Amino acid sequence: MTAEFVHLHNHTEYSLLDGAARLTDEKGNPSEFIKHMAAAKASALAITDHGNMYGAIEFYSVCTEVGLKPILGMEAYIAPESRLDRKGSPSEASNHLTLLAMDKVGYQNLMKLSSRAFLEGYYYKPRIDREILAQHSNGLVGMSGCLKGEIPWSLNADRPERAEKALDTFRQIFGKENFFVELMDHGLADQKRVFPKLVALAKKFDAPLVATNDCHYFRKEDQAAHDVLLCIGTGKTLDDPQRLRYGSPEFYYKSVAEMKTLFGEIPEALSNTVAIAERSHLELTFNQILLPRYDVPVGDSPESYLEKLCLEGLTKRFGRIAPEYKVRLDYELSIIRKMGFATYFLIVWDFIHHARKIGVPVGPGRGSGAGALTAYALAITNIDPIQNGLLFERFLNPERRSMPDLDIDFSDDGREKIIEYVRQKYGETCVAQIITFGSMLARMVVRDVGRVLALPLVEVDKVCRLIPRELGTTLHSALGAVPELQTLYKTDPKIKRLLDLAQKLEGIKRHSGVHAAGTIIAAGELTEHVPLAKGSRDVVTTQYNDEGLLKLGLLKVDFLGLRTLSVIRDAVKLVRERHEPTFDIDAIPLDNEATFRLLAQAKTAGIFQLESSGMRDLLRKLKPTTLSDVVALISLYRPGPMGSGL
Repeated sequence: MTAEFVHLHNHTEYSLLDGAARLTDEKGNPSEFIKHMAAAKASALAITDHGNMYGAIEFYSVCTEVGLKPILGMEAYIAPESRLDRKGSPSEASNHLTLLAMDKVGYQNLMKLSSRAFLEGYYYKPRIDREILAQHSNGLVGMSGCLKGEIPWSLNADRPERAEKALDTFRQIFGKENFFVELMDHGLADQKRVFPKLVALAKKFDAPLVATNDCHYFRKEDQAAHDVLLCIGTGKTLDDPQRLRYGSPEFYYKSVAEMKTLFGEIPEALSNTVAIAERSHLELTFNQILLPRYDVPVGDSPESYLEKLCLEGLTKRFGRIAPEYKVRLDYELSIIRKMGFATYFLIVWDFIHHARKIGVPVGPGRGSGAGALTAYALAITNIDPIQNGLLFERFLNPERRSMPDLDIDFSDDGREKIIEYVRQKYGETCVAQIITFGSMLARMVVRDVGRVLALPLVEVDKVCRLIPRELGTTLHSALGAVPELQTLYKTDPKIKRLLDLAQKLEGIKRHSGVHAAGTIIAAGELTEHVPLAKGSRDVVTTQYNDEGLLKLGLLKVDFLGLRTLSVIRDAVKLVRERHEPTFDIDAIPLDNEATFRLLAQAKTAGIFQLESSGMRDLLRKLKPTTLSDVVALISLYRPGPMGSGL
């Protein structure tokens, strides 16, 4: 069956606190919304979130998984004049413009525009202007947008000459065949007023028309929850007469039949959606390896230089390399060579070597990386994997081609020095921290919705106290597990409304933040691979989260700031000053009896991962006598094992 309409102007939950359409469910699978669009035989679907590309990789992934052609785009904010101007109210500072990438060139231009909007044009919103739009218009289709677009806004304000000038400008920027006059009909008075003017303008200049629905939520019945979401985002209550609200319940993903009913008299506006979708041929490449270049000495390759460093490192540690270690090292290096990760180890070795050189404490290693003899030889870790029976395959497995992931601990007051070193070495435009997204989890969403409904705080608190604090608890599971909560839900209409609305919004992205440790180092300009944003404290971040970045094959390094390392450094300094000038903390044997006596007595205040009351209680009961006892204790005292009933 030939497609008759494609949704090209759509907002997801990544239009933060304005879009309510989810891309994935709580398990990371395609959401009910995405699966519904595929089941409805949609040939393609676009994403055009407000001023950002946050959800582009996730959207692309779930759409391709269910057989939908993904069209990546953005509803851009465009400054009336220069993006560098900082004047006017929020409503005066920008207009809307819908952008869609047709191919790889268009996608890269979209990333450039979105990045520059955040880094150069931010004023209330991330803004582009005509200057940079003209520089990055290849491969893009433009559409005139909603009532806040310059063309419909000008017509609605009875300024046809400005609308004509804007149309002419955009057609020159995009090319006549790549700019469309966008029609919407949600039953709003202003839309009805401007609709015939848009059609007449398009006819006068022989400009193509396109029909969209500016979708913000999945189903029509989700409108009430979306209304609450707007109030959460603007800090208002539902009964506030001055609050932001949409003037109709029609901003949902309408069926083809519904769109044909609305635009049946202008069939070309519907068929042009299909034509645009058919022109889109963007294919993203996942699971490649995009490591930055690391300069090795003349005559060496990354692989040969890595082997030299490893042999030197083991010789320094042991004096003579035992056969068992040589066999293990050769095996690991063969896997590293086969998978193309020699440069990765050199990059990590380099900044850790720099940290030690300038006196920044480095942790002994944690996670699966401690199983790599290569890392031990390079002094990336300080744990002998052979002596401790650790497996290399947990860290790097040739059957699972994914970028290695070493968690590196630095002292909390030295971490930024190492990140700055990396910026200087690889280039400011090649390094950025990673964005994160906070979601509205069970208790938080109840409190948010309670505020919007203006419910008494004591009633909202009562509901929140009944929601279990266990990790992964949802409102649905809480209602099934807590009889008192279920009774409240069944007997109190206010609480039922609160929980019904909260369940609709639970899990939706609420805000963006900066990853506590994650940093990306790119091969060349970051904006060739990922759009950038500027978060709080002017920190430049990627717009994609760590999962999306790893799919693209970019190098992610976790620079963890650990206060414990600062404390240990200061303690060593005091010991040397007051007691033993030659004291070496690394020379303390791992079977030191005095240490285990203190552990058995739970005298662990200030000891990383051993100082909580529950952990001290376990220490008293277990009375560890070997390091492996301590390892077992820490491993078992984690959410997974603790919740297993073992």
